[in-house]
Amino acid sequence: MNIAFFGSSLVSAYWNGAATYYRGIIRALHRLGHRVTFYEPDAYDRQKHRDIPDPDWASVVVYPVDNHQHGVLRALEHAHGVDLLIKTSGVGVYDRFLESAVLEIKATHTLSLYWDVDAPATLDRVKANAADPFADQIPQYDLILTYGGGDPVVRAYSEFGAACCVPIYNALDPTTHHPVEPCDAFAVDLAFLGNRLPDREARVHE
Repeated sequence: MNIAFFGSSLVSAYWNGAATYYRGIIRALHRLGHRVTFYEPDAYDRQKHRDIPDPDWASVVVYPVDNHQHGVLRALEHAHGVDLLIKTSGVGVYDRFLESAVLEIKATHTLSLYWDVDAPATLDRVKANAADPFADQIPQYDLILTYGGGDPVVRAYSEFGAACCVPIYNALDPTTHHPVEPCDAFAVDLAFLGNRLPDREARVHE
């Protein structure tokens, strides 16, 4: 399949805890023969803090962020006609716009998928606001995937009319995350493993 993936970032984990999750899943899709184009905004200085170059297992399209949405509109135009359109939560910019735009640009053969990487926050948002347009958009997606959550999240999405909701739990790329022999370079008194957020890193340094 030809897949268009609108998410926060594939190449940078900066302000983007879902990066390794996306990498594991998308690299696995590539191994299965699917073609993925990942569309990400040039936002939050992520491009200045890349931790990987553009991979050979996905195409990365970085679009500019501007007040007139020219960049994201060009990205949507580029994605028109694919077999599967994916919109994730937590892109960071244009989220509400993309939730509806992905549905509007669907070709007749295209499937649409909403991938929720923070389902509790999304569901709380919709429950708190009866006028939230996403409540009516949920049934229009062919599939809802969530970053974990289990039965409570599945039930909640079903109550909003989701055609199908499936939790996909943590994903890492086994070619980069695997057991190795101990390395003296990492022999430390204190180690911190977490998402790269400036405020969090400042606290670690302090």
